[in-house]
Amino acid sequence: MKKANSRSANEMRPEYDFASMKGGVRGKYAKQYRAGTNLVLLDPKLAEVFTTDAAVNETLRAVLKMTKVVRPSAPQPSVREKRGRA
Repeated sequence: MKKANSRSANEMRPEYDFASMKGGVRGKYAKQYRAGTNLVLLDPKLAEVFTTDAAVNETLRAVLKMTKVVRPSAPQPSVREKRGRA
């Protein structure tokens, strides 16, 4: 049987002393979060090569551009069309 918890769900533990912390601002990044920021975690070896977000973006744009040259965007036939309208 579980012990009854004497603390309510909203009560903080005594070791959390937020009064001693400096510089905390509520909602500091709320605007950026609402804007829909996309974060991607790079492999450590890739992070050594691509040191800035601009370098990553430039490379990804180049890859996309190459894929459009190799495979132009044309309407792809549906599965049904490939099978001969089964």
